[in-house]
Amino acid sequence: MSIESSENCPLARQLAIRLRTAKLDLTRRWLSRIADRVSISPDRVFPTDELLDHVPLLIDGVADYVESPAAEISTDVPVIAKAMELGALRHKQGFDAYEILKEYELLGAILFSFFARAAEEIDEPCGKGELLTCGARLFRAVTLIQQATMTHFLRLADEQVADRESQLQGFNRVLSHEIRNRIGVIMGASDLLRDLDELPAEKKHELASMISSNARLMQSAVDNVLAVTRRDAGVQQQHRHVRLPEAAQEAARQVRNAAQAARVTVRISPDVADVEVDASVVELCLTNYLTNAIKYADPDKSERYAEISGTVENADSDDAKVVIKVRDNGLGVPSDKRPHLFERFFRAHETVTRAEGSGLGLSIVRETVEQDGGRAWAEHCADGTVFALALPLQRVRAGDTAPANTQSQPNATHTAKDTRTGS
Repeated sequence: MSIESSENCPLARQLAIRLRTAKLDLTRRWLSRIADRVSISPDRVFPTDELLDHVPLLIDGVADYVESPAAEISTDVPVIAKAMELGALRHKQGFDAYEILKEYELLGAILFSFFARAAEEIDEPCGKGELLTCGARLFRAVTLIQQATMTHFLRLADEQVADRESQLQGFNRVLSHEIRNRIGVIMGASDLLRDLDELPAEKKHELASMISSNARLMQSAVDNVLAVTRRDAGVQQQHRHVRLPEAAQEAARQVRNAAQAARVTVRISPDVADVEVDASVVELCLTNYLTNAIKYADPDKSERYAEISGTVENADSDDAKVVIKVRDNGLGVPSDKRPHLFERFFRAHETVTRAEGSGLGLSIVRETVEQDGGRAWAEHCADGTVFALALPLQRVRAGDTAPANTQSQPNATHTAKDTRTGS
């Protein structure tokens, strides 16, 4: 007896009716089994109600095919569209193929168990062959839906890999070009310092500044690459907690020379929240935000600045978080570039300014912050940009929300010199 035979099988019709009636209970059972058996957290499995809307429709499709296999599940059937949407959702969530296959293995087991119980309860004359045919229809329906989900998931994954390979090729070209140029500057300046003994002191200082500046930029590029490599490899970072004003001052210190060369004033708001933060996370993020502000300073403005501020939101709730911002009055970000700002290897002003870089800084901020349960974003103003991040506030002590007195502490503000270093 073929799957398509017994079109009017009373058992198949009754099983389909019971499937449709029990679809919500079967959905809850499936999702519960996923949470119990798959090594992913429930928050990742069920991020929104969107998935819960998909699953009952998938079970409707299974029931339709069990009742009438002549209505083949094809690419133009709505249930296949829902299965593909599930594949897109899982791809967006970062699942792998095994996790998706495991989900459908669980769904098949739940539906077959339901069929077995329902068949015992249904009082319809039915031969063993017809019962096996209903089981085969169920298996084929689940398989077709799984294939639709997996095919779309793998297509999106292939596109992502191809895009990443293209980005890496471009990144390798940019990084090689940048490091080669900076090595050339360092070697040239070093040769001049070594071979020309009678150079004026001012010229020697300029050449030494060029060497120092280019070496720091090379180090920054290498540090960014290493940070991405460690994150992709899942290497855990060491946690060292400091007060937010101290972390802000350290970030400002790290970019001081670059700010002076670009005539950018880096300042820290006097009322920045005096809370405890993870030094490695906040200093890394602030340094990248400040570097970005310095790199894209507006050359037409006589006063250029980047200001760090920090506040605490929902301090008395379990959702307490520290929000840290870097506001600048630079070139801003073209509207068509804004959706891509935090992507790896993306640079918003390649054709506007000669500023060089790996295009990793903002993506490192986003990935670092999200790894700690926070988020990073940008706010676009008429006279510049605000780059922000929010992190859960896990250690609130007495007086943590009091303003910090940064005015009396050294290096709270770094003002550029009047002359460029030639970097």
